[in-house]
Amino acid sequence: MILIVDDKPENIISLKGLLTLHNFVVDTALSGEEALKKILKNSYSLIILDVQMPGMDGFEVAEAILGFSKAKDTPIIFLSAVSTEKRFITKGYTSGGIDYVTKPVDPDIMLLKVKTFYRLSEQNRELNKIQQNLKNEIEIRKETELHLDARVRELHSVMESLPLIAFTINAEGETEYVNEHWYRYSKTMVAFPEAHPEDEHLYKEWKASFAAGAEYNCELRLRQLSSGTYRYFIMRIIPIVQEERIVKWVGTFTDIHEQKTINQFLEVKVKERTKNLLQKNEELETTNHELQQFAWVVSHDLKEPLRKIQTFNNIIKEKFIVPDSEGARYLERTIHSSERMSVLINDLLDYSRLSVSALFQPTDLNEILNEVLSDFEYLITDKKAVIHRDTLCTIDAVPSQMRQIFQNLVSNALKFSREGVTPVISINCERVASKELGSPVQKDGDYCRIIVSDNGTGFDEIHIDKLFIIFQRLHSRSAYEGTGIGLAIAKKIVDKHNGLIAASSKDHKGASFTLILPLKQN
Repeated sequence: MILIVDDKPENIISLKGLLTLHNFVVDTALSGEEALKKILKNSYSLIILDVQMPGMDGFEVAEAILGFSKAKDTPIIFLSAVSTEKRFITKGYTSGGIDYVTKPVDPDIMLLKVKTFYRLSEQNRELNKIQQNLKNEIEIRKETELHLDARVRELHSVMESLPLIAFTINAEGETEYVNEHWYRYSKTMVAFPEAHPEDEHLYKEWKASFAAGAEYNCELRLRQLSSGTYRYFIMRIIPIVQEERIVKWVGTFTDIHEQKTINQFLEVKVKERTKNLLQKNEELETTNHELQQFAWVVSHDLKEPLRKIQTFNNIIKEKFIVPDSEGARYLERTIHSSERMSVLINDLLDYSRLSVSALFQPTDLNEILNEVLSDFEYLITDKKAVIHRDTLCTIDAVPSQMRQIFQNLVSNALKFSREGVTPVISINCERVASKELGSPVQKDGDYCRIIVSDNGTGFDEIHIDKLFIIFQRLHSRSAYEGTGIGLAIAKKIVDKHNGLIAASSKDHKGASFTLILPLKQN
């Protein structure tokens, strides 16, 4: 940018027009004081300065500019129509000007001078920048060298204190420093410690890594000079890079002999333990199979006399008991207890069946839900329940076990409805990215999230920890029928399907059960 300083606007306009026409950026000032203010704020490549100005004349402005470190090297062209004598011209040059032009000014000559001095100013500015950058770089190099020397001394001190073999190698591949531990395995600084004959090839691999400028790591055995025995070490050599050039290599041999010996011992113990565990697993499988058979036999043996008790109780009630008598009431309690026992045995049988492995197969959950809702059709109609449902997924599952889950959840939603409130059951489904309750919805996700919610009595979440535990009940038997096994069955089924089940609720504000099941089983 060029600064024109003249107290006459007409002179500024003509000169500015000439320079602007030739693509120069021009700034102007109508007095020496204004010019100095602008010079303090801006950087100029050339100053065209009128000599005769009221207040500060051009010579005074130029001398003031020389006092500014920022602008002292800016070239100044003096313009004068009156002071054309030799002494004024001399004063212009001694004041810091590089040229003295008298008016009237030849536009072509003036333009030529401006271009020349402007170019020289820009070149000088670039040279100053380069010179400053060189100075900065030299300072940085000096600081870096001092810092590097300090780091090397520090590194040597550290290496001497370490309980391992430490060494450095220069860029030419020569060993230039080793610590005291080195001499326990090598007689000289030049020769690497003697490796086991089976590990000698590793030194050749290190030379290949050195040529490639790559870090090298390996495990090898070194011969101890005092005892002649071999010990296990990890050798690690890393390059030290400065300004994209490897200036040094730092290496260590870390003694791992004790760890190696312990690991070998542990490997033997692990193999023995694994063998024992496999044997125990086989015994456990046999025991589980026997327990399952026992459960089936016991359940069958329990159900047979129970059916007879129920049959004879009903016969006694119909033929020998007077209705509404005290005996009838006692017998009714006996019949009711035997019915609850029958339900309990069936639930226990269902729970025990879940220990048996079952084959997964593609299962349309819509068909399963249709069957369950059909089974509860009478109860749904009786309670005037409203069912809202989404289209469910097709997943790899055991169909009968999926039916058990939906039966338990829908049954609970109908059972725990509030008096005088129409039951509303919602069954929502969406694909999600992962097996997490808060997993985001994903159109092609690998998991199916099903939420069964209702507007029933709900439960206090303070009891949520025992909700899925067998025989745990959150309501008294007098308030609601049940064995406390249903949700435990649901939990065990979901676990066998590699899924997740969770519940949330507030007292008298309904309950919500969330199932997350994988679409495909591994």
